[in-house]
Amino acid sequence: MTSQTIPAPAIELQSRSGLGDRAFRSLTLAMSLAVVALVILVGWQLARGSHLAIAKFGFQFLTTSTWDPVAEQYGALPFIFGTIVSSAIALLIAVPLSVGHGNLPDGISSALDSPTAGVRHRNAGRDPERDSWALGDFRHDSMVTRICYPALQAALGWTPFFTGPIYGVGMLSGEIILAIMILPIITSVSREIMRSVPDLQREAAYALGPTKWEVTRIAVLSYAKNGLFGAAILGLDRALGETMAVTMVIGNTPQINASLFAPGYTLASVIANEFREATSDMYLQALFEIGLVLFGITILANLLAQLLLKTMTRAVPTRGA
Repeated sequence: MTSQTIPAPAIELQSRSGLGDRAFRSLTLAMSLAVVALVILVGWQLARGSHLAIAKFGFQFLTTSTWDPVAEQYGALPFIFGTIVSSAIALLIAVPLSVGHGNLPDGISSALDSPTAGVRHRNAGRDPERDSWALGDFRHDSMVTRICYPALQAALGWTPFFTGPIYGVGMLSGEIILAIMILPIITSVSREIMRSVPDLQREAAYALGPTKWEVTRIAVLSYAKNGLFGAAILGLDRALGETMAVTMVIGNTPQINASLFAPGYTLASVIANEFREATSDMYLQALFEIGLVLFGITILANLLAQLLLKTMTRAVPTRGA
């Protein structure tokens, strides 16, 4: 019985390959730890900058609605409400449009992507007195507020969400702007996810004789639902932190209303509007705590998304024979 010997060049190649694998693993581990360290550092800096407000207001900062810099009384509940509601409704508007957009032919999708993707780069955050698309489309005398909003109120005015006077600027305007802002990224990811569905999946569904929508629902959306959920989370992350375009149209009033026509406020908008006006230490620290709350909501949203994603992808246990 003869023993097989490995040639020296092969041994050297295996050694180099093992060294490269270890170096790559070490590099990726270092980069992952750097991201974690960066997140912890940002949270620590925000907590450090708001320690006086945290010590004075405690948990009541999250549950009260008074925002009075003169009396140095601060409560973030209206801003938390505005951030969560505006982002959630923006997702409800943007996700169906993005999924339908992503299912269009490539030429049409690319043509539609170009103007929507360029909106935020060209106009978001411009001087509202010049040519801001956000403020211009939601003035009290614009077509949206003269025709679309009254029609919406006439159809759904029996609900508490579409009652009251129409100001033009308000929660609904901010939600529409947010939907437009997050539409390109959700659409881009959704289209790539749906492209990755094997053609065999569609052909097998067509062989059963369903309609095109049924094929899309059964063979495409059910197969790509995890990826589409991830695309929606990317859009949610952007919506939570969007600032200037929303600030122009949401009304910037620290109040909580059921009506979407009423003005509102978001965490990012109050920081953008009032940071330069923060003349006292407590005022500045309250704004830092607003940033800490926004940071926490973003992390919590991502953690909940990971939990839901694991729940969706959990394998169904098979029964023994």
